[in-house]
Amino acid sequence: MKFPIALATLALALAGCVVSSPATKPASNLLSGDAAHPAATTNWVRTELYFGLDPIAEQPDAAPPATNEKRWQAFLDREVTPRFPDGLSVYDVYGQWRTAGQNRIERLHSKELMVLYPDTPQHRADIEAIRAAWKKETGDLSVLRVTQSVDVSF
Repeated sequence: MKFPIALATLALALAGCVVSSPATKPASNLLSGDAAHPAATTNWVRTELYFGLDPIAEQPDAAPPATNEKRWQAFLDREVTPRFPDGLSVYDVYGQWRTAGQNRIERLHSKELMVLYPDTPQHRADIEAIRAAWKKETGDLSVLRVTQSVDVSF
């Protein structure tokens, strides 16, 4: 008699469980519904730019010299923030690359700049102006750019 009671109890317990199918999505917990938090934005992109600061010597984990950090901050304040005053993110990264046709790998302390913005000709021109300014200031051959379409919600 104990087995049928246990089976009936298990069946009742499982009857209260709901399994959602992939077609059923739970309600979003993102902020939305007012002017400061629109439900969603469309036609936005995310651009990541990679800036080499200085070659890495013997210790890849060593911090870049303070003078390079000051130069980066001045560049950010002068060239980037005025173009994207609503927000951006900067990450310290380690990078390496090899110039085409060379065997030597360059290892660099680098900065990654990530910006989310409405995809407009002016914003794309601003991104290119930032890249050109860094190359002019440092003599670097390139600033890697990665741009992707994104769905954004605030």
